[in-house]
Amino acid sequence: MGSLDGRVAVITGSGSGIGRATALRFMADGANVVVADLNADAADETVQLAAAQGHADRAVAVVCDVTDEAQIVAAIERAVTQFGGLDCMFNNAGVPGALGPLTSVDADAWDFTMAVLLRGPFLGTKHAARWMIENGRGGTILNTASLAGLSGASGPRAYSVAKAAVVHLTTVTSVDLAPHRIRVNAICPGAIATPIGGEDAAARLANAQPWPDSGTVDDIASAASFLTSDDARFITGHALVVDGGALARGVAMEERLGRTEWTSLVGVHHGTTGRRSEIHRLGGQAPSSSAP
Repeated sequence: MGSLDGRVAVITGSGSGIGRATALRFMADGANVVVADLNADAADETVQLAAAQGHADRAVAVVCDVTDEAQIVAAIERAVTQFGGLDCMFNNAGVPGALGPLTSVDADAWDFTMAVLLRGPFLGTKHAARWMIENGRGGTILNTASLAGLSGASGPRAYSVAKAAVVHLTTVTSVDLAPHRIRVNAICPGAIATPIGGEDAAARLANAQPWPDSGTVDDIASAASFLTSDDARFITGHALVVDGGALARGVAMEERLGRTEWTSLVGVHHGTTGRRSEIHRLGGQAPSSSAP
């Protein structure tokens, strides 16, 4: 038997990266998964991968903009109608968002970043908790935060602020929902090689922490599976750092990775959503649509 046998999860941003790895891991552990992603093709590809692994009946894809309350509600309703309920809401969808020092960040780019990274987890938490409370079966809510939300100069500035708020959202809601046997936890990844980082991400990130190799999406998926399982039944309000010891050593992520783009570029990075990113060098150089 798998550790998540019969459970039902909605995982946002599960068309790629951490979300996809977690969806596949949950299914391997016996769960049914609503693969929710803004990128319809990516969500369908995750479902196809699940089918190839023998889990065709455990996955369904839905298009979901996590900033749209109605679409969050629809994803949860799909879990209920397709699989009979909701046991885990994993608010994972994210984008790098607004780039550059705060003195150069456009207000609309800031609002977009906060909408995806903070409004999204708020809406997912709100509606998952409502369903779980009304149906009296408890459950688990997970939020993807970041090492960048726990220390300075470890990520794009607006992103870092949003992820810090996600950590506090987790602790606040864990207190309110504990009487209903709903556990709320966050995962704070360190340097994890994902599609957003490009093909050479693993090599570039290997020196970001004391552990001799970079983290992988499967490392985060394993943490998510544990926090959703009964093995973590007494863990709530916790931000689990999965970073190969980076925080323990003292982060200084920009220096260790030689990153300058977090403060030398401005614009908005849309990640793997399929939407075009518009990024400029400070000083008025031509825009680029590529990831930093």
